[in-house]
Amino acid sequence: MGDGRLHLIASTLARLAASTLATGTSSDVVLRRGRRARAVREAFERLGPLYIKVGQILSTRPDFVSAETIEELGKLHDRVPAAPFRDFETVLADELGRDWHRLFRHIDVEHPLGSASLAQVYRVTLADGRRAALKVQRGGIRQVVATDTALLRRAAALLAAARPKFTSVVDVHAMLDLIFKAVEDELDFTVEARNMDRGRAQAAAFDHLTVPEVLLATPRVLVQSLAAGRSIREVPPGAFPADERLAIAHDLLAYMYQGYFVDRLFHADPHPGNIFVEPGRGASLIDWGMVCRLDRPTSLKLALTLINIVENDGDGAAKAWVEMGTPTQWADISGFTSDVAVLVPKAATASLEELNFGLTLTTVLGHSTRRGIKISPVIPMLGKSFANMEGSIRHLAPELSAAEVLRAELADIMVDLAAETLSESFLARGVVELLLTANGSYTQARGILRDLSNRKLQIPIDSLNAAPSRPTAAKVFYGAAAVGGVLLWRKHRGG
Repeated sequence: MGDGRLHLIASTLARLAASTLATGTSSDVVLRRGRRARAVREAFERLGPLYIKVGQILSTRPDFVSAETIEELGKLHDRVPAAPFRDFETVLADELGRDWHRLFRHIDVEHPLGSASLAQVYRVTLADGRRAALKVQRGGIRQVVATDTALLRRAAALLAAARPKFTSVVDVHAMLDLIFKAVEDELDFTVEARNMDRGRAQAAAFDHLTVPEVLLATPRVLVQSLAAGRSIREVPPGAFPADERLAIAHDLLAYMYQGYFVDRLFHADPHPGNIFVEPGRGASLIDWGMVCRLDRPTSLKLALTLINIVENDGDGAAKAWVEMGTPTQWADISGFTSDVAVLVPKAATASLEELNFGLTLTTVLGHSTRRGIKISPVIPMLGKSFANMEGSIRHLAPELSAAEVLRAELADIMVDLAAETLSESFLARGVVELLLTANGSYTQARGILRDLSNRKLQIPIDSLNAAPSRPTAAKVFYGAAAVGGVLLWRKHRGG
């Protein structure tokens, strides 16, 4: 497996180099760049799932990929020729037992619903008569991914050694770790099943959105209810009443905002093929193999960034973005602020037809990298997720504004965040941090008194010129949280 895989990678890279270097007689630079970008995209597709994920990440990074390459990588698809159903029967037997066929009344083996490098999907009728979708993993794919993971780790180490300035602002290792984790999760269908269950629970709050139900899941086999309708790109907008069409589009965007800022788990690949719609039945979001998570601080700072963009506050958006990242020693904060100030007015009021709000995020990312501000690799993934969702919705409701939907959802999002902040666990953390601060001050005071008694107290000269200490907003907040926590505990104990 390893030698064959290495040979495929070597031959693909050789073909890519040849197509990239060949210029022919054409003097058209644009054509040459387009040809090189297309060759890169085809190479990623030929090499399979891990490289396709790398290409998808690169398509969100205008900071180090050319515009032509980004356009081509945006076309990346993970579709391969369908394999005969008999190739999957061993996997079904291993996962479901020798009598696996008793679970199904019928399997449409002649017309797979989908065929990708990781798995193949079939339309089935279960033994109890329900219609469903059967997803079966390809045999041997885990070994392929393991080989590719080892090769990419070595390549990242070489890049870090050769380009220290580049890797000081682009964390290549963290970016690859995110990709590896995403593919690792996709190789375990029980993880996808848990993602679907959580996504389905979140979708319950939306009238026009659902997620298929998990009917059976093992690491390599997944059976789920069949999504109604067809891809959002295939159903003409005229098939829907205008109010339903806009309501579906609004719910899809609102659902993503909820995932980014409240649940902090979001579908990372909502392209048109993963969103099915049908008049009268709303939208179904499928294929939950690739999701991403945000930590609370990053999510809140990202929310502040987007709110500032919506409110046409370029300076505020730039500050929130810098807070979300890590400036390098050579960072140009004022230059970045100027970049964002030019960009923000274009995004504040534009419709999806006029401007891609998700693309605005990746453009800001490009400016921040160029100006020396390091950002978590999950942010490009979020930008890709957002851009994909916008691209999907554009087929249905191009007049919708992502900024206006965010404005409409802000009140509910703020209520959810406030409820989280006033939760018992959050207040408890405030109490503990206050106690730790008080304990540190007590220990420090004892040390000063001991030094005074021993006549060993020394006061650094710099401290005489220091500005008097003032309570920060965080200290005031945690003090209030501590008081609230104590009152809450007393009430709880009293009850």
